[in-house]
Amino acid sequence: MSQQSVSPQRETLASVVVVDYGLGNLRSVTRGLERAGASVEISDDPADFEAADGVVLPGVGAFGEGMENAESVRDALVEVAERGQPLFGICLGMQMLLTSSEEAEREGQGDVRGLDLIPGTNVRFSGDRKVPHMGWNDLDVQRDHPLVDGVDSVASETQRADGPAGGSVDGEYAYFVHSYYAVPDDDHATVASTEYGVEFPAIVANDEGTVFGTQFHPEKSGETGLTILRNFVNICAEQ
Repeated sequence: MSQQSVSPQRETLASVVVVDYGLGNLRSVTRGLERAGASVEISDDPADFEAADGVVLPGVGAFGEGMENAESVRDALVEVAERGQPLFGICLGMQMLLTSSEEAEREGQGDVRGLDLIPGTNVRFSGDRKVPHMGWNDLDVQRDHPLVDGVDSVASETQRADGPAGGSVDGEYAYFVHSYYAVPDDDHATVASTEYGVEFPAIVANDEGTVFGTQFHPEKSGETGLTILRNFVNICAEQ
């Protein structure tokens, strides 16, 4: 059942569902997506997922808790990916797109399986770096993907008047808060990287390019984050 509908503030380009599974700053993500040109619904109803142009999986907290809370929508999220709908994981939501995480074992939760939509695991920062990693890091784009390159052709004049509809985020800064980072099985899954004692993926995507995620919070990353969100909305509008 739909939990909450948030009215868009301007002409919209695409409809987006933000998954409500009990974790994540839903309001902040919703406001960012609305600024980016989306009509947003906060929901845990698979029917709403299917009807939307794209789905966002936010998340703040531990991997094991996230997967436990999301168990009721696990199959529906996999079906989103199988249909080829854009599925965007943010922070913990990105980590949940992978197969597993050291965090669950470290917290005594045993072997917790992620969504396995992007094969790989999440590992904890080691060495003398302060954990959690918290702050602004620059993005080093590794390969083409519309989330980082922009899809300006479908942007409305209203959006263009409000600012750039999309574009490259290479070299721009984004805001991170996390203790674990993704290690995909395939290096090609890394769309953009950054460094914090070790180089790690800041943005990942599956081979088809329809399932992707950011380790950083775009809704807290100023103009860089807004560019990412606009690009996501434009990807959804193309579906």
